Amino acid sequence: MSIIKLKKGFDLKLNGALASDEPMRAEVASKLCAIVPDDFHGIVPRLDKKEGEHVKAGETIYHDKEHDAIKVASPLSGIIKEVKRGERRKIEAIVIEGDGSGDAVSHDLSKPVKDVLLESGLWVMLRQRPYDVVPSPEATPRDIFVTAIDSAPLAMSLIKAAEPLLQYAARGAEALKELTTGEVHVCFAPGEEMELPAATCHTVKGPHPAGNAGVQAANIAPVNKGEVVWTLDLVTMCRIGELMTTGKVSYNTRVAVVGEMVDKPYVADVVMGCPIASLVGGKDNARIISGNVLTGEKVEADGWLRAPYRQVTMIPEIGKKDEFMGWASLNPSRFSIYHMFTTWLCGKLSKPCSMDARLKGGERAIVRLDEYDNMLPMDIYAEFLIKAIIAFDIDKMEKLGIYEVAPEDFALAEYADTSKLELQRIVREGLDRMRAEMC
Repeated sequence: MSIIKLKKGFDLKLNGALASDEPMRAEVASKLCAIVPDDFHGIVPRLDKKEGEHVKAGETIYHDKEHDAIKVASPLSGIIKEVKRGERRKIEAIVIEGDGSGDAVSHDLSKPVKDVLLESGLWVMLRQRPYDVVPSPEATPRDIFVTAIDSAPLAMSLIKAAEPLLQYAARGAEALKELTTGEVHVCFAPGEEMELPAATCHTVKGPHPAGNAGVQAANIAPVNKGEVVWTLDLVTMCRIGELMTTGKVSYNTRVAVVGEMVDKPYVADVVMGCPIASLVGGKDNARIISGNVLTGEKVEADGWLRAPYRQVTMIPEIGKKDEFMGWASLNPSRFSIYHMFTTWLCGKLSKPCSMDARLKGGERAIVRLDEYDNMLPMDIYAEFLIKAIIAFDIDKMEKLGIYEVAPEDFALAEYADTSKLELQRIVREGLDRMRAEMC
């Protein structure tokens, strides 16, 4: 098992983490769940079911307009209660009310692995580089990269998240091996390694974003022009293993409910897409994030658990409203990645701290301080790539590594950016425009 050591990055420590020993667990039951099409980037949904129709767990709800074979399935057996639409009739969410019957679709395992994954709906949990989209069924990946590390702030160990399905990990790796002409690379945190005969295993040491599959791929076998690789996490690989063993998919998932505004952080076993209200109580001055603070989606109290369904974070919307000088305060106890305050002299950068949702400054021109490069352990010039994306210079984007990256890889750099640019949005828009231009 090879060891990969990463030095760039930063571990952002926040208040409201899970207990270091066995965290409190709860099983949260809900009759409702929702599928949010925006969670599966690259798919234009075309409904197979209408409001009021009955569906089984694992039955197709909608398919991709361009590729009929790509399907999204229902996590519950029940009735389609509502199809919520936004501007221009865009589907924002499909709400399903469970009937408690537990009826589930059983898949034919005599078919090729790819066909079974497409029929089951698990295909949409995979991501393709370049462009960070759901893979095309026609593409054959050079390699597949599986991350068994979640290094994001307040994240639960992926090994613990996958614990109910961990027995299927080896079968999942075997199934993935059938889909690629190359290797299945699985990256573990130190001390959490597993034996997977069908995979090439690695140990990754270093700060966040060491847990990003794209960062791991860039340090093992970078993506070049004309090549395609797939990425996924350990939980998805275990689901694939369960599907290829039992013929059915489990849509239950384990979620960490964390953050400063959570009274007692805990781990919940829920169904995918469950209501946020079933996990957190309503609080004034609280921002609810489905996911982690760097890459998650802001949701309202009546929203839904979004993909990848592993974490809900609650932080203060605004901290000290009457703070002297506001965001420009020179309070020596304030946190900064850089040595802007005396906090670092007391060693507080390595201790949990309180942070709210304020930007504390406005957008401004890019300042050359190597901020992006220091937060991104990939062999690319991140600052110049961002500039090339803004200018939409395709030749420069290709030379600077656009095929290797995804928005999540720039999340930490966005947090540390003194220019306050929305780097993830810039990268996402750049990838989408390039895909439209090149494909």
